[in-house]
Amino acid sequence: MFDLDGVLVDSEPTWEEVRRAFVAEHGGRWPADSQSRLLGMSTAEWARYISEEMHVELPAPRVAEAVIDEMARRYAARVPVLPGADGVLHRLAGRWQLGLASSSPRRLIDTVLATIGWQDLFETTVSTEEVERGKPAPDVYETVAHRLGVPPASCVAVEDSGNGMLAAASAGLTLVAVPSRRYPPSAEALAHAAVVLDSLAELTPDVIARVG
Repeated sequence: MFDLDGVLVDSEPTWEEVRRAFVAEHGGRWPADSQSRLLGMSTAEWARYISEEMHVELPAPRVAEAVIDEMARRYAARVPVLPGADGVLHRLAGRWQLGLASSSPRRLIDTVLATIGWQDLFETTVSTEEVERGKPAPDVYETVAHRLGVPPASCVAVEDSGNGMLAAASAGLTLVAVPSRRYPPSAEALAHAAVVLDSLAELTPDVIARVG
């Protein structure tokens, strides 16, 4: 199972830029650690956080709509695929079922997969919009495993963020960590990893077979 943002596409800086600009435009406050706090939250959770905690005087649904519209506009111009992502997915899809467990909204997941041509590589994709709680809760990973018809303990998760790592570990998956350099995960989150890689390009079938 793969996360999307930060693992397959280098979109976290764009999320930060778009959210930060939105908050500034609407008179809110953006503390230095805001993006790290928002990583892994579902759409409803981060929109509510921006509305209430960052003092943007708009209801959460309007916050979500505006931010997602701008992200979709950015993706229409360019999807920032991370180096090695396409090759890794094609190599692994030849041996195992692949699932996607993402905090991106469904609209953006579908846009990215269709634009790059990855939609047929994944047996199932789940957004945290479609479960009760976002990461670090285990809900999204448990749901992907259920849809694949396999126990979480027989699955491997590939994650970059601390909240994503905690979600995968809480769900009982084996964790492969590819830590974000811009938003580094905590030592607590990394401690759950069976293996830590410097880049996605290092994720070979042999690595998966060894840790799984």
